This record gives sequence, structure tokens and C-alpha cells, in this order.
Amino acid sequence: MAATVAKVAWGRVRLTSLAPLLLLSVMLWPAAGVTQSVEPAARPRIGLVLSGGGARGTAHIGVLKKLDEMHVPIDAIAGTSMGAVIGGLYASGMTGAEIEKLLSSVDWQDAFRDRPKRTDLAFRRKREDEDFLVNLPLGVRGKKLLIPSGLIAGQKLTQILRRATLPVATVADFDQLRPRLRAVATDLETGAAVVMSSGDLTSAMRASVSAPGVFAPVARDGRLLVDGGLVKNLPIDVAREMGVDVLIVVDAGVLLQTRERLNSLPSVSNQALAIMVRRDADVQRATLTPRDVLLVPVLNDVSSYDFGVLERAIEAGADAAEQSRQSLQAYAVSPAEYERYADARHAVRSGLPVVQFVRAESTPNNHERQITDLFSDLAGKPLDPAQAERRVTTLYGRGHLETLDYRLIREGDRDGLEVSARANSWGPDYLRLGLSLQDNFSGNSTFNAAARLLFTELNTVGAESVWDLQVGASPRLATELYLPISNRVRYFFAPHLELEEHNVPRLVDGRQIGEFRVHTFDYGLDAGREFGNWGELRAGVLRSEGKTSVRIGDFIPDSRFGVNAAFLRLSYDRLDSANFPHTGQALRAEWRVEGDGRTARGNDLLSFDWRGAFSFGKNTLVGWVSGGSTIGGSQTNVRNFYSLGGFLNLSGLAAESLPGPQYGIARAIYLRKVGSGGEGVLNVPGYVGVAIEAGNVWSDRSKVSFSGLRNDAALFFGADTYLGPAYLAFGYDESGSTALYLFLGRSF
Repeated sequence: MAATVAKVAWGRVRLTSLAPLLLLSVMLWPAAGVTQSVEPAARPRIGLVLSGGGARGTAHIGVLKKLDEMHVPIDAIAGTSMGAVIGGLYASGMTGAEIEKLLSSVDWQDAFRDRPKRTDLAFRRKREDEDFLVNLPLGVRGKKLLIPSGLIAGQKLTQILRRATLPVATVADFDQLRPRLRAVATDLETGAAVVMSSGDLTSAMRASVSAPGVFAPVARDGRLLVDGGLVKNLPIDVAREMGVDVLIVVDAGVLLQTRERLNSLPSVSNQALAIMVRRDADVQRATLTPRDVLLVPVLNDVSSYDFGVLERAIEAGADAAEQSRQSLQAYAVSPAEYERYADARHAVRSGLPVVQFVRAESTPNNHERQITDLFSDLAGKPLDPAQAERRVTTLYGRGHLETLDYRLIREGDRDGLEVSARANSWGPDYLRLGLSLQDNFSGNSTFNAAARLLFTELNTVGAESVWDLQVGASPRLATELYLPISNRVRYFFAPHLELEEHNVPRLVDGRQIGEFRVHTFDYGLDAGREFGNWGELRAGVLRSEGKTSVRIGDFIPDSRFGVNAAFLRLSYDRLDSANFPHTGQALRAEWRVEGDGRTARGNDLLSFDWRGAFSFGKNTLVGWVSGGSTIGGSQTNVRNFYSLGGFLNLSGLAAESLPGPQYGIARAIYLRKVGSGGEGVLNVPGYVGVAIEAGNVWSDRSKVSFSGLRNDAALFFGADTYLGPAYLAFGYDESGSTALYLFLGRSF
């Protein structure tokens, strides 16, 4: 009993002594409880694996859009080929929707061609486009003819990626991107996988997407790199090594074809490659855990090369993510947390730095001087991407470079612009060819074949020596030395000489009774200025000597001539095509003064030619107006006669059958595109069209009138072939005469 009483007493003492501690615990409990309840459990680190697959890989965009919508944050990306491109753009701070907008705006057929758009060509190259229409680039080296390697250097694709990632161009460590990035390529020499985690982001993406046989390999960090899909098309192990906890894997790789489709050499070759690619992908997929999410967009027979189905591929990626919504939302965060995540990603796209120096990377021939002259004024101010791209367009548009690229670099605390160039492997001397054929199936035909030998890069400002030879109905031999005096402002001098012959029909009362042959030898000196890549103002003096002989008929004796001349010519050209223009305008206006130095009065010759094109969908309207006038001097000087007749020049009449000292003609032409034009040998753009023409020639300016116009029309089918534009046409003249044409050569 005593013991019991003692125990009770001791318990009271213990309770009394602990009471303050218990009270303090009760008072502090709410605060401690709140602190413990708001501390979130650390979310898993999520890695995204994006496979290769060419055009099929654009399905990744749909997945990224869905992840943005579901608020699933990505901490690391490992991508191969197109997966590296999409992943690189996302890691640069772009959203899925922004990537879709960018890639949907790309003309993919044009992106896979290295030659600049005609609107981006230097003005001299545009002039060549009109006269030398054979679409076959040839180089001359010694006694050998060279052709391009056939591989796409990727100039246009590189510039698309460069422009998109420029805000992160100074980030050399891909772990500083948000999310972190790894891009996989293949070492072409060793066959080993190369995981790129630093350096220039654009070149990493380009190397990873350089499909062998399509794109030229990319030289990077001392290696020659091609598409990573050859060795690691689904880089799951690369993502694991980035320290993530869970993976979202998107496999848009090529599927194996069934027996029915394996009926050609290309299909069998592609299947052999697909077997190797799929084998590694299956090994990688076998390592996935129950926590990982695998997305396989349903793309069925979508080709890796068909970028025309981009919208369909993006939708397939979004559908694949939607079908796995429950699994993906397990890794979603709150809207507020995702907003913080998105802000952190966007913050990586910091403002562009002030360019403190400009330098040319090791460049060939004379391009270092050209780069320095064109880009040096960008130093000392924030980089203007549009201005830098214009400089790239200017130099690349001269046609002598395979690639021209720029990138931001950092040396210490200084930011600079480094420009690199690679000369054409088949240059610097070139051969251009041209063909012209017109046959009306009635015994009247004309044919000319032309060649131009072009020696370029003769000095550091781009001097050129040009030699032209033409054989056929109008033989011609000519040369010009083009001497620009600056890389920035293109003033130039151009001494030249030319030997040329052509026929002029002799008409009486609209009936041909004979034909003249005009032989001309010209030599002189021109001076002028080019305006960007769209225009030229040129003036010159020359001496013209020769004779006019009677080729057919017996009406006047042969006559010789020798005149001094001066001219002023304005040229403007922003047409997108010399063959079948869709947009733009072109103008050529010239005033020429002639005299023999002895008589008081010579000839003034005025001429102009204007073309304009406007398109809507597959339809194009072309307006074309030409005219010329001889003022003063002899109105019977056939040497300076203009001529009409032939396709789109009063199409119902025979070619050049209507000569005279005064002429004018207007055409309204409608074209509808009926062929898409792809990469196949015979798959060239085709057009059907109709033309309405009104024009005439006159013996005297006083007789020029609208009432004297002849009205003609033409129906035609045209194709933009590798030999130049080709037409099969039917022409009708108001007199009732008709003509059927096979026409090869420049028409517009």
C-alpha cells in the first residue's frame, strides 16, 4: 500500500515537472505542423527522348505541345537527328507552339536546295539566269569538268536553325540550356556514336540531322559527323546518363516495310538501313521501366522525306500523347509551378550581346577580305540578326560558296561574331550552258546553243572574266572583264568586246521578199553601280563596226557601217523565276545615242521592257509590256530594227517575221500550275496557260497608233525542265494565220 502511494506521488511529481514542456509543445505544434505539410516532396527529374525519323520526327512537336498543355516539366532532352533539331529548339527556350510555327513556315523543298532563291541571287547571276538556262552547274579546273558532289551542304537549313537559336548562341555548355540537352551524331570515320553536350548549338543540330547521301557531313571538333540515327536512333541510354528519374520516350522511327513494298532497289536499300536502325531502337526500348512512358505516334506509311505531311505528323504526335494522358499527368505540376518553370526556360533566351569584334574563320581564296568588308561594321553595337542575314545573303548570292555561316563566340568577357565560309568544290571557274529552239512545224525553225566560261574571284573584291560563245542561227562571241572596286558599294568598270550576226527579214506590203544578214563587231567600256541584288545603273561608250549583206533576194547592195555610241541603261529585277515567274517585277530601260562622227544627225534608240507577276494559289497572272523607238537618222537602217513574231511575240506569226524601227507589244498571260515539281528526273513543274497579245511594228513614229495594233492569242503547255523552259504552243493572229510551236528557251 505504501509502495502504491509512493508510486502515485512520484507520478504526480513527474507530471507536474513535465507540464511546462507539454504546454510549450502544444503551443508550438500548429507552426511545426504547417512547416512540415507545405514542404513538397521533390518531383522526379523527367527526361525526354526524341528519336530520329526525318519528316516523321516532326511528330515530336505535337508531343511537346501536349506536355506544355498538361504542365509536364522536362529537365533533360536527348535527341537524335530530327529529334535533336526539335529538342534543340525546345532547349533554346522555344515552346512547342513556337516550333510548330517556325517549321510550318519553312519551304522544305527549297530548304533542301543549296542554290539561293532567285530573289537572293546577286544581280549578275540573275542576268545569267535569263541567258543560260540549262540547270546544270559545271566547274572547270585545268582540262577537267567538275560537278557538285550531289550532297546538300545545308546552307538554308543551317540559317533557319541559326536564326531560331541566336538568343542562346553564347551558351556553350548545353547543361546551361533549359532543359539540358544532348544531341547524338555518328563519327563517319569510326562509326562511333558522338554525344554532343557543348559547343555551337546550331552545328550540333545540323550534324545530328545530316542524313548520309542527302546532306554533306559536318566538320565539328575535329570529327566528320553524320546523322546519329545510324548508331543510336533512340538514345534512351544517353538520357539515363543525364541523371533523370523517369523517361518520356517518343519513337517516330521508320517502320519495316512488308514484302509487297520491297520491289525496287531503293526500297530494299532503305529496308536494310531500317533493320539496323530498328534493332538498336528495340534494344533501347527493352531498358524502359514501368515508371517510364513510351509514345509511338501512328504515322503508318509517312515517309522520312515527305515534309509535306508536317501537319499530319504533328497531329499524330499530339494524339499519341493524348492517349497516354493519364500516365503523363502523373508527372504534371501545378499551374503556378509550371509558370515558374516556363519563365526559367524563357529567361535562357537573353538579349543579344554587343558585338565587340568580327573575324573570319580560316577561309578560302579571297573570301576573308570579302567577309571583313561586309561584316566589320556590325562591331560595336548589339547584333542585328536581320542585318547579319542580309550580309550572308549578299555574299552567298554571288554564287561562289557552298556554305556561309556566322556564330556568336565569347572570348574572355568579350562577345564577337565569327564568320566561316567554304568555297564551291567545283569552282572557282564555271561553265554555263543555254539552249534555244523554236520550230513552227512548217519548215521555219531557229536554233542556238550557247556557253559561258566564267572565271571568278580574280581578286579580293570579286573581279570576273566572262567569255561567251553561241552557235546556231545567231552566232556570237563576246568577252567582258567585270571590275568592281569595292565589296560594300558595288561600283564597277567593264571593258568588253563582241562579234555577232543575225538575220533580218525584208518585207514589202507585209510579204517577205528576202533577208538581210547583219554582221557586227562592238568594243567599249562600261561603268556603273549595282543596287543590292535587285538593280543596276550602267553607262558606256562603244564603237560598232560591221556590214549588212543580202542573204536572200536581190534588192540593194551590201553596205558597211562604223558608228560611235553611248548608252545609259537602268535594270531592275525582283522576279522569283526567270522561267515561270510567280511574283515580282522586272524592268529594263535603255537610251542609246549613235553617230558616225561625220554627219550632223545620228540615231537615238529608246527601248524598255517591263514584266510583273502576281499569284494566288496555283494561278499566276503575268503582265508584260515591251517597246522601242528609233529617233532620227535613217528609218531603213536594218541593223537597229526591232522584230516581232513567234511565241508570246505575236504568237500567230512566224518567229521574227515582222521587223521595223518602231515597235510595241503588250501581253496578258494566265498560268496554272499542274505539276508539283519534285526531285524525280521527270517530275518537273508543269503549267497550262493562255496569252492575249496586242502589238505591231511601224516604219515611222508618226504611224504608231492603237488602231494599228495586231491582236494575237496563244494556248500552251510549259514545263520547267533541266534544259530550260519548254513549251508546246498554238498561236493565232487576227489575219487568220496560225502557228504551232515547239519552243525551248527564255519566253518571259
